[in-house]
Amino acid sequence: MELSLRRLRILHEFARRGTITDAAAALHYTPSAVSQQLSALQREIGQVLLEPAGRRLQLTDLGHTLAEHAAEILAAEQRARVALEQQQEVLTGKLQVGVLATIAASLVPPAMAILARRHPQISVRTREVRPEDALMSVRDGDLDLAFVLDYPDAPMSWELSLESTVVGVEQHHLIAPSGWLPDEPVDLAELAGYDWVVSGGDTDFGRALMTVCRLAGFEPRIAHQVDEQATAMAMVAGQLGITLVGDLGLALRPRGAEVRTLRQPVLRRVVLVRRQAIHHRPSESAFVHCVLDASQSLGLSPDDPG
Repeated sequence: MELSLRRLRILHEFARRGTITDAAAALHYTPSAVSQQLSALQREIGQVLLEPAGRRLQLTDLGHTLAEHAAEILAAEQRARVALEQQQEVLTGKLQVGVLATIAASLVPPAMAILARRHPQISVRTREVRPEDALMSVRDGDLDLAFVLDYPDAPMSWELSLESTVVGVEQHHLIAPSGWLPDEPVDLAELAGYDWVVSGGDTDFGRALMTVCRLAGFEPRIAHQVDEQATAMAMVAGQLGITLVGDLGLALRPRGAEVRTLRQPVLRRVVLVRRQAIHHRPSESAFVHCVLDASQSLGLSPDDPG
C-alpha cells in the first residue's frame, strides 16, 4: 500500500476543519477536488474513511486513526524540510507570509528588497489576512509566518505553540479633518464629543481604542465602522469624523486629513509570529532578520514598550 502525502494532507485538513468546504478553503482547492482526493485515498487503502452524518460526512473510526497518523507524518515532513535547509550551503526556501494592508504597503517592500539582496533563492508569497485570523493560520500551518499587531492597552492572548518577534513599535497619531483641531498636542479626553471612523469592537484595534478612550473617561462615538486605515483616513478627509493611525499608515494619508500628536502615547507592537516547533528553519529566520532591518530603516523602534 502506497499512501499519497497530498491525500494525507487533505484528510488531515478534513479532520481539523470538519467539512469538505472548510478543508477545501484551507487548502485552496475546490470542494469537488477534495472529495475526489478523499475518495481516491479510500480506494488506495481499501477501507471506508468517511461516512454520512445527516447532510455531512464524518470520519469513521479508521478515518480518525489514519488522520492522527497523517498529522505525525506531516509534522515529520516539515521537520525534514527544516533539516534539509540547515544543510544547504546556499539558503533556499518557499515561505507563505500573512500580511496586513498597512504593513504590506510600508514594511513588506523594503524587507523583500533586503531579502532579495541577501538570499535571492528564498521565495516569499504574501497573503492579506484579518489580524484576528493570523494566529490561527500560522498555528494550523496555512501560513509559515504572519504579521500581527499587539496593543499594550489591550494585549492579545498568545498561542503557546507560536513564537513571536517584535519587529517594531508604532505610535498612534490622531487624524482629523483640516481645520477641526488646533495645531498642538491633543488630550484624548478632549475628543469625547467627536465622531470616530474606526473598526468595531470585535477587532483587536477596536478593542484597544475602546480601552484607551474609556481610560480617558469617555465612550468613543463610532459613526463609521471601517477596518482599513486608508479608507478611514479618506472618510476623515471627507469630514466624517476622526481616527487613529499608526506610524506606518501615515504614508497613506490623503489631502484634507491632518495629523495631530496625542499627549498620552498610544502604542502598538508590530509582531512576526511563526511556529515554535520549527523556529530553527533558516529561511524563516532570514526573513525575520530582513524585516527587523527594514523596520529599523523606517525608524521604528524594536524596543518592547512593555
